[in-house]
Amino acid sequence: MGAGSLTCLMFVVVALNAIAAAAGLALFAVAIWVAADGYKLYPISGVSGKDDIFAGAWIAIFTGFAFFLTCIFGIFAALKRSRALMLVYLIIMFIIFLFECASAITAATNRDYLVGNSNFVKKQMLQYYGQDSTQGKQITQTWNRVMEQDECCGADGPQDWIVYNSTLKQMYPTYNWPLSCCKRLSTFDLQDPADCKVGRTGILFTKGCFNYIESVLSHYTWAVSWYGFSVLILVFFTLVIAMIYFMQLE
Repeated sequence: MGAGSLTCLMFVVVALNAIAAAAGLALFAVAIWVAADGYKLYPISGVSGKDDIFAGAWIAIFTGFAFFLTCIFGIFAALKRSRALMLVYLIIMFIIFLFECASAITAATNRDYLVGNSNFVKKQMLQYYGQDSTQGKQITQTWNRVMEQDECCGADGPQDWIVYNSTLKQMYPTYNWPLSCCKRLSTFDLQDPADCKVGRTGILFTKGCFNYIESVLSHYTWAVSWYGFSVLILVFFTLVIAMIYFMQLE
């Protein structure tokens, strides 16, 4: 390859690495957002050990920042036209590439397990809500917040608490459903406790919370998995061009 063509290829490698570095930094930021769990739904996945979405986010934090640093190193190696430095760059990038593959696949497969249907979330809710344990308290707080914020009740609706056996029913026989299933005043007091207990229309939230939970977990998955896959495609293309450049160096 002529000197002019090699120089053009070098600038392509530099440009692709600059774009990949920015994409890696964006992946780093997005993964931090997921790991921070702004919607506070981790207990719903964590209590059963199905928290791979968040595990994938932690891996993506590492890989995103590692992509950024390695791409900067790749730019330096390309400008130096050093085979040794380019070889080190290619090996490190390939290792990080494999880690990010694991992160994206882990998040995607776990998302399908959690939101494939409402039964898994419902079973967990009925088992742990109202339970006097660390996990029970976390699940209770999470469901109370979700039901009050999204104005919903149960996974598929308030009938979940009546049709199925639950810890709540065992511990509080006089309550058909949690009080968080009912509308509140601006002072956060129940609008009508008596009507709440009997489920009067207009006081009791009738829609289920599963759609909200599914939406949040899907957002998390898109952030970690599908954005991760898009970064992988970019990095793969960058690696191919970088390998061609490496083979042309003397």
